[in-house]
Amino acid sequence: MPHLNNHFYRILIFAVGVIATIAYRIVVVLNHYSQFWVEVVWYIGTIGFIWYFGHRYRVENRRDKLIEKLQLINKIEVSQSFKAEDKSALLYILKSLETSLAKWNYIAIFFFSFLAIIYAVYVDLAAILK
Repeated sequence: MPHLNNHFYRILIFAVGVIATIAYRIVVVLNHYSQFWVEVVWYIGTIGFIWYFGHRYRVENRRDKLIEKLQLINKIEVSQSFKAEDKSALLYILKSLETSLAKWNYIAIFFFSFLAIIYAVYVDLAAILK
């Protein structure tokens, strides 16, 4: 049975996501001042995105598997122990989680950020070793 990550880790992941997002926005400003800082901030943002979106994918994947494994939608549909409004709300939440494409968005951002950082490291190392 999946468990929640501890509170500190969840706050850390939130901070990583915010820092990565801000870093990407700051690149636009730094382009006018320093190529060195553009690269530093870009690396911070990209590494942050890899970590954050990899985490978000794992969370969404665990939710999907849990809903399916425990057949939660079917159990709620046949259950008589919920009020109609509560049942509708629970079914809406579970079905929207089950059909959401968010995890594919997360994995795409993770994958392309990962490719970008591999390419950037290669280019930067090639420039240093010339």
